[in-house]
Amino acid sequence: MRALSASLVVACLALPSLVHASSLRCDNKLVSEGASTDDALIKCGEPMSRRTRTEYASTRYKQKTAHEEVSTEVGRSSTIEEWTYNFGPHRLMQVAIFRDGRLVDVRSGNYGSELPEKKTP
Repeated sequence: MRALSASLVVACLALPSLVHASSLRCDNKLVSEGASTDDALIKCGEPMSRRTRTEYASTRYKQKTAHEEVSTEVGRSSTIEEWTYNFGPHRLMQVAIFRDGRLVDVRSGNYGSELPEKKTP
């Protein structure tokens, strides 16, 4: 019984780290880590704003041969998009971060502002 209780406590302590995947909640829809920008648009609509930038990274590889050491550098670029969603004054704004078209992180901002009223035809 004591071993079972200790296992349960350890499992409960580990649970928050298992659940911490980045996701964006839009009303009753969820956009999870790895989702595409198209999926986010379908579930959440157009963001209040979008920012796009390109990040460059390079990796250097060294290879030794019998007579010399050869160094090769390989470069790669990634497109980073930050979409900001304003869900109104009672919820925090959400910034969805996409790398090469896939959701990689969601960050909370300040409380949102009043949303403009929707016009009905």
